[in-house]
Amino acid sequence: MPDLVFTRRFSMGHRLIHGASESCALPHGHNEFVTVKLSPTQPARLDGHGNMPVSFQKAKSTWHRFVDEKLDHALQLAEDDPLLDWFKTHEPARARRIVVTPGDPTTELMVCLMMAKIGAFLQAEGNLLRCTELSLQETPTNTVTFSGDPNDFIPKRDTISECWWHRSDMSVSNIP
Repeated sequence: MPDLVFTRRFSMGHRLIHGASESCALPHGHNEFVTVKLSPTQPARLDGHGNMPVSFQKAKSTWHRFVDEKLDHALQLAEDDPLLDWFKTHEPARARRIVVTPGDPTTELMVCLMMAKIGAFLQAEGNLLRCTELSLQETPTNTVTFSGDPNDFIPKRDTISECWWHRSDMSVSNIP
């Protein structure tokens, strides 16, 4: 069965405060490309009429909305970053737009969180498709690709169901 592959571009800002280079500890941004590969969960012969397991429009609409509305131009911060507390205190409306991660928002972590999030979307949409690979290009020379179960790599949490990356809503944090 043919796989569906599509790419979306977004701009983001982040900072890495736990052991990265000093230049990464200052807020900075990247123009990133996220590419997903979706496979049908029930492979079947094409039907001779519509000839697709799911239309591209249906397959990508929720994911593209999430990337465009929640990831594009968002700031990514670790849950213990002091900047997060500053935003919560001084700019609470903007704090809700911050992507909050368990530890530094590295490309390696973000590819796993994104894989979990698209998995939640696909499950909520009836499990017709599954994401078999997700790539995140941070710069033209740095890309991280992931396939497998992201839960094997995302830092452990006591209550997985409360993590935004496991919910099929448009959340990027647990900030009220």
